[in-house]
Amino acid sequence: MKLIWKVALATGLALGATQASAQQAVKVGALYPFSGGLALLGDESFRGLEIAVEERNAAGGLNGKKIELVRGDAVDPNQAVGEARRLTSVEKVSAIFGTYSSSLAIAATQVAQLAGVPYFELGAISDPITERGLKYVFRTNPTSKDFANRMVDSVIEAVAPALNLDPKSLKIGIIHEDSLYGQTVSGFQQARAKEKGLNLVETLPYSAKSVDLTPVILRLKSAGVDVVLQTSYQNDTVLFFRQMKDQGFKPKAVIGAGGGYSTRDTAQAVGNENIEGALNVDFPQYRTNSQAAPGIDEFVKKYQSKYGIPPRSGHSLTNYMGANVFLDAMTASKDLKADSIRETLLKVDVPVGKTATGWGVKFDEKGQNTRVSPFLMQWQGGELVTVFPAEAAVAKLKTGVGSN
Repeated sequence: MKLIWKVALATGLALGATQASAQQAVKVGALYPFSGGLALLGDESFRGLEIAVEERNAAGGLNGKKIELVRGDAVDPNQAVGEARRLTSVEKVSAIFGTYSSSLAIAATQVAQLAGVPYFELGAISDPITERGLKYVFRTNPTSKDFANRMVDSVIEAVAPALNLDPKSLKIGIIHEDSLYGQTVSGFQQARAKEKGLNLVETLPYSAKSVDLTPVILRLKSAGVDVVLQTSYQNDTVLFFRQMKDQGFKPKAVIGAGGGYSTRDTAQAVGNENIEGALNVDFPQYRTNSQAAPGIDEFVKKYQSKYGIPPRSGHSLTNYMGANVFLDAMTASKDLKADSIRETLLKVDVPVGKTATGWGVKFDEKGQNTRVSPFLMQWQGGELVTVFPAEAAVAKLKTGVGSN
C-alpha cells in the first residue's frame, strides 16, 4: 500500500510539475512552407524567427516565461488554413508568426482573425494582406507596391544613368509568375511605368511551375526588350537565366523582385558567371553598409554559429528584425490578448536606420509598417551587394548581365 501511495504521489508531483512548466511557456505559431516548392525560403525565413526567439529565451523569455515555437507547415493555401486552425484551436498559440508567401498569408490571416489571434507577417509582400480590415494582422516588411515602385524607379535613377541613356528610350518588359505575388507586383509596376512615362512593350505572366520559359524569352527578344523586370520564385528564376542564355537573349539589365533572385542557391544553380550583373530589389541582404543597418553583422555571426553556414538570403534577417518588433510588443503589452497587443503595436515608434534591416517601425491603422523600403542590389562576384540607396551601398552598379 505504501508503495502504491508513493508511486501515486510521485506521479502526481510529476504531473503537477509538467502542468506548471506548461503554464510558464508562451506558445507562438511559426507558419511557413517547410516542404514543397517554397521550402527553401520558407525555412530561411523561419531561421530568423528561431534566432530571435532563442535570444529572447536566453535573456529570460517573455516576462519570465519561455517562448515555445510551434511549427506549422503550409505548402498551399488550403494547408495554410488547416495549420492556422490547428495552431489557434488545438495548440492555443498566443500569436502566429509567418509566412513568406503571400497566397499562404492571405489564407492563414483570415483564420487567425476569426480566432482572435494576432498574426505577425514578416515576409509576404502582397498589399491586400493588410488592406482587408483585419485588425489583428500586422506586417513589418515592405509591400508589393514598394517593390514595384523601387524596380521601376531604379530604371530611371540607376540603370539609365549607368548606361548613359534616356530612361524613356529603354524598352521595358515585365514578366511574372501568375500567383498573387507576381500579379500584385506586376500591376503596380505597370501603373508606375505609365506614371513615369516609360516605354513598356511587354507584360507576360507565366506559371511558377513552368518547365519551359522559351516562349516568354522569345517574345522579349522579338520585342527588343532592353530591361526585364521579373517577379519570380527560385525555380522559375533559375529556368529563366538558363534559357535566356540558351536563346542568346542579352538585355541591358534584368531586375528581380526578391524571391528567387535573393538566394545563394539560385546563383549556384545558374552559375555565378551567368547571374553576374543581375539586379535585385529586395529585403536588405548581408552586403549592406552596417552603419545604415546596425546589428546586421552581429546577426550574421549568430546565424553562422547556429547553422554552420552563411545566411542563404536576407529573408532570415528580415524575419529576425520583424520578430523582435513583435516580441518587444508582446513583452510590453499589459496581457497577451489581441486587443492589448494591437494597442501596444500602434504605439511603436522606431526611427529609420535603427534596426538590423535599416528600417524603422511605425504601424498605420491597417497594421502596415510605414517606415520600410526595399534596397537595390546586384550580383557581383558571386555575392549580392547593395548598390542603392547611397547610405546603404557597399558597391557601385555595373552594367551588363552574364556574359554580355
